[in-house]
Amino acid sequence: MTMLHFCDLKTLVGSVMLRTGFAQRLARADRCLYGTWLKTPALEPVEILADAGFDFLVIDQEHAPLTLEFAYAATVAAQGAGMSVLVRVPDRSGSHLQRLLDTGVDGILVPRVTSVAEADAAVRQMTFSPAGERGIGITSRAGRWGGLPRAEYLRFGDEEVLRAVQLEERAAIEAVDEILDVAGLNGVFLGMGDLQLSSGLPESDPVLQELVDRLLAAAHRRGVPAGTAVATAAQASAAADRGYRFVMVSNDTSLLRTAATSVVRQLEEGASHGV
Repeated sequence: MTMLHFCDLKTLVGSVMLRTGFAQRLARADRCLYGTWLKTPALEPVEILADAGFDFLVIDQEHAPLTLEFAYAATVAAQGAGMSVLVRVPDRSGSHLQRLLDTGVDGILVPRVTSVAEADAAVRQMTFSPAGERGIGITSRAGRWGGLPRAEYLRFGDEEVLRAVQLEERAAIEAVDEILDVAGLNGVFLGMGDLQLSSGLPESDPVLQELVDRLLAAAHRRGVPAGTAVATAAQASAAADRGYRFVMVSNDTSLLRTAATSVVRQLEEGASHGV
């Protein structure tokens, strides 16, 4: 077995220190970035999704039973496999933000943000003092357990981490210009499913489509990347063409269900033909 020499260790640590976070990946990308949701509390799907070639993974703590401990392990596995990692936190209370940022995630989505005040409160908790309320935790994984220089640790947290809010109600999107002007906010996510639910309108309704255009235009003017979630690859391509910069396509459980259902149907069709 070849031993890791000190110079190799310095190179490894240096590459970690220079790791590009999701906010900068979006800024530098010449295309839309594609990811998917992780809902299963297991690491095997993480490796499979990385092998499939997704750009990023979103650990879904809002609609799946995923703990902080699991999010930590999944983040390590996904980043080690080359994916960026976002976490959708359970709610907008802010109680989960500090510890997740300390795990070294590349960004956070805060769900159900409905006002400028809620957006500002969320962003402040993800931003280092004095501009915000995030405390220093350089001995955590985000600081390479004390191995990162203080300046690099603070720079990464300020410049590389995606701090995004989910807008899922009509009133929130109507106030999108004011919300996107919140200092430190560098990402926005349109929750079309809840927007339909809260408005009582289908996605095809012109009123909702005007709201989508309004959000995308406001984000584009400010250089704030906008994201959304869709069910299929064709819908993802259409979202990218419309101006979204990051798109979640399906999720691990739905992809498994679709593949399994397809196999069973093929077996049933074969049996019906006497194969």
